[in-house]
Amino acid sequence: MTLRLLYQDEYLVAIDKPAGLPVHRSWLDRHETQFAMQMTRDLIGQHVYPVHRLDRPTSGVLLFALDPHTARILSDDFAQHRVQKEYLALVRGWTPEQLFIDYPLKEELDKIADKYATADKPAQEARTQLQRLQTVELPYAVSAKHPTSRYSLVRLMPHTGRKHQLRRHMAHIFHPIVGDTKHGDGRHNRFFREQYDCQRLMLCNLSLTIQHPVLQSPLRIQTELDAQWLQLFAQFGW
Repeated sequence: MTLRLLYQDEYLVAIDKPAGLPVHRSWLDRHETQFAMQMTRDLIGQHVYPVHRLDRPTSGVLLFALDPHTARILSDDFAQHRVQKEYLALVRGWTPEQLFIDYPLKEELDKIADKYATADKPAQEARTQLQRLQTVELPYAVSAKHPTSRYSLVRLMPHTGRKHQLRRHMAHIFHPIVGDTKHGDGRHNRFFREQYDCQRLMLCNLSLTIQHPVLQSPLRIQTELDAQWLQLFAQFGW
């Protein structure tokens, strides 16, 4: 597996993280041998500092700082929601053309990593802007209720940064993301695996827009869609 470099200066580096690649070592990925953080370090020949999260199944723009001071500034920008994030997702059903999802989320705790965390915390505010870009209706009865199956391509812009926010928000409005094995629809995931050899979560962090922490100028970092996305676009006539 190789990484594609999207941006680099003396303070920052951004890569296009492939779906399925963990960002860094953890007990959850103790059997893995490749991690985006170490691979980026090896690619540029210097230490990198993580400043935000990107779920292992999610692909797209992953940003690192190149020194601790820049990392602290950027981490605070992400925590205070001063970073504009734009995702693409393929979801079940035809969504509304525009939708603002304001649905608080309870913190998802892991049985081992979070075993000492408080389990009864109140739900935290979580907000996501949705814009529908494309639709398709396929002549396959994935569900017994319908002779065809419908899907949407949506742009998702999270205004907050809760764990699995986009996946949980889309499941909440009954338009789960294709390939989501935790919050999604197993029948549609299986259909995409068998029909299109799609073995992954169809969620991509397409771009990040930040205020450069040192140069103090706007910076937008964008990636291109990978072969899996382009294959589906060709199949759907998008």
